[in-house]
Amino acid sequence: MIRIIIVDDDCLVAAALKTILEASSEIEVLALGEDGNDAVRLYGELQPDILLMDIQMKQMSGLEAAETILGDNPDAKILLLTTFSDDEYIVQSLKIGTKGYLLKQDYKSLLPAILAVNSGQSVYGTEIISKLPDLLQKGKAFDYADYDITDRELEVIEQVAEGLSNKEISEKLFLSEGTVRNYLSQILDKLQLRDRTQLAIFYYQHK
Repeated sequence: MIRIIIVDDDCLVAAALKTILEASSEIEVLALGEDGNDAVRLYGELQPDILLMDIQMKQMSGLEAAETILGDNPDAKILLLTTFSDDEYIVQSLKIGTKGYLLKQDYKSLLPAILAVNSGQSVYGTEIISKLPDLLQKGKAFDYADYDITDRELEVIEQVAEGLSNKEISEKLFLSEGTVRNYLSQILDKLQLRDRTQLAIFYYQHK
């Protein structure tokens, strides 16, 4: 059973999301909240598997709440929900380290997204990843060798930044999926990053 908290300043939306999700035998909604302050408090009290949260809310926004929660709980799985595909919100959510960014109108993807996040995946999708070169400001020249990143590992990083899956990377670089997973684990450890989404951000910021 996946334990979830839903936070949205529209109580009708929150109730509708609860109804949709609890139709699945795999979901238990622990509580509903109305703003970022509720999110921070409820997360601390209930420690859910996933926090599903709106972005634009009174008092404290979803992005502010996510940053606060992740500061205290780096492994927190936070899925942001919004009406608009706002570039600024996408960049902020990626930098903060949330696990996903969903549009409210695409409610059919909600359950699959929650299942994916619960299994450790991020659900920004390739269409979001493809925006990163334009959305993120490029940083100064960066030498991966300073972090003991090999040429082969850099190839893997480049493919991750393009949004390719481990299977696609293995086919493109003629490696086994297990080898790709090992490379990715080593890269994340060397760069002290959490997941492949943060790795893609890191790549475009230092390109």
